[in-house]
Amino acid sequence: MSKVYMAIGAHIGDAELTSGCVLATQSLKGDKIITVALTAGERGNPPGITVEEYRKQKISEAENFAKMLNGEAIVLDYHDGELPDTLEVRLEVARLIRKYKPTMIFTHWINSMHKDHSLTSKIVQDAQFYAGIDMGNAIEGDRHYAPVYFSENWEDSEGFVPYVYIPCSEEGYELWKEAISKHWFIMNSKSFKYYDYYTHLTYVRGALCRSKHAQCFAVLDYQKKIINNL
Repeated sequence: MSKVYMAIGAHIGDAELTSGCVLATQSLKGDKIITVALTAGERGNPPGITVEEYRKQKISEAENFAKMLNGEAIVLDYHDGELPDTLEVRLEVARLIRKYKPTMIFTHWINSMHKDHSLTSKIVQDAQFYAGIDMGNAIEGDRHYAPVYFSENWEDSEGFVPYVYIPCSEEGYELWKEAISKHWFIMNSKSFKYYDYYTHLTYVRGALCRSKHAQCFAVLDYQKKIINNL
């Protein structure tokens, strides 16, 4: 029976980078992949492209990434840098959790230099809670619980301690590299070498779990007796 993996990022590209190698590996096993971006991340627009034009481009990039993994991309209608800290956002994410019933959820670590990242972590944790309890008419669908793993992101490094290492296949690694290379900022950013950093990081994390490639995740203290078998 196939599983469902949901990766939730503050912006398009966050989840694709930090858990994408795992997602690609699992997609090749026949599992369903869902990427969710709470904002498009449109304010990093390239020269000569408006914010709105870049938003459309990034949504297309998210859809292309998901398509390459035979998955589905969802982008919520919130603005980059203006993600609201509201119950409605949490319920919107909880509805997605109930709808797709993920086996596992990947998202940002709780501490970040980027306000959207740290807020997304809080939103996802609350949404996980709401998806699993009786919320009356506030959320449709059957209750569902899925564990949340926190992805490794260079912007979310404060207090991040790797705990779960998930090996990635060579085929999954190659598929992931091809898929992330379609994102403009990953390949062209002048402020950070995203492609180099994240592709090389899979070798470092892989070495620590006796695999060629891996991505790692933090968990909260109450989760630290869980043994993960994908």
